[in-house]
Amino acid sequence: MRKTTRQKKTESDIAEISSTFNFESKYLEIDGRKIHYVEEGHGEIVLFIHGCPTSSYLWRNIIPFVSNNQRAIAFDLIGMGKSDKPSEPVNFQQNMLILEKFISALKLENITLVLHDWGAALGFELARKQTKIIKAICFMEGVLPPKFPEKTFDGMGVDIGDLFRSFKDPEQGKEMIIKQNFFIESTLPHFINRQLDEKTWEHYRKPFIKEKDRIALLTWPTELPIEGEPIRNVELMANIQHFIQSTTLPMLLLYCDPGTLITADLIPWYQKNITNLQTKYIGKATHFIQEDKPVEIGQSISIWLQEL
Repeated sequence: MRKTTRQKKTESDIAEISSTFNFESKYLEIDGRKIHYVEEGHGEIVLFIHGCPTSSYLWRNIIPFVSNNQRAIAFDLIGMGKSDKPSEPVNFQQNMLILEKFISALKLENITLVLHDWGAALGFELARKQTKIIKAICFMEGVLPPKFPEKTFDGMGVDIGDLFRSFKDPEQGKEMIIKQNFFIESTLPHFINRQLDEKTWEHYRKPFIKEKDRIALLTWPTELPIEGEPIRNVELMANIQHFIQSTTLPMLLLYCDPGTLITADLIPWYQKNITNLQTKYIGKATHFIQEDKPVEIGQSISIWLQEL
């Protein structure tokens, strides 16, 4: 796997990037499972949805930019963060049902979505199915067309293709992700430019200390539609692409250099296919851009929300 160049923490980094999660934990029970979430502020809804292997903790430095005059909500996907850890895989479609029930239970409407990684696929599918309750969408580094579906592993690049081929192999995937905790110990730091402090590491490691709690970490990479499998997620991406090309919802795309899932060469595709799109370059970063550029992300979202 390609390693990113690590940057030493500066005094400004210390001031701007906090490791502290200063939010009260709340829980909803959905289908007998506890879903953890946090909320701050009052006003219209801004719903943050993360991906793998993160949690609501990913948004800790961005929420304050929104919660001054909005109601910011961030939840943990099932199997992630402080939400319950099922003993069996919970696939994309099952996660989608949980998301819809979460929104229904909190009676959320007129929602602005802020999306990352698999959270982008969940958010776009939600907007496709329930457009009336969505006001706008901000997304970054998302599992989305045109990056997915991927026709071949080799098309992802030699290193990344081999890595995800291993993840999808029943034996290798279990060894790497369940036994070695590869997503937390290797993938996460490889796609963050700065050196994480120990307190931040503790937050990311804590949900997955035990092997039995790592089922979701194995599930999400196997859900990626590559070489036609799983077919239900190939169809999912086709549906999302059709939605992208037909919706008039206001959208903000935040991108970085070099990026991982949304690279600079893909920006023209989004500009061509999304009618009501703003794009904003936020600087040097790879995939977990919230850990490298939280201030730039927070400021960009805040300005965009005011314009909306």
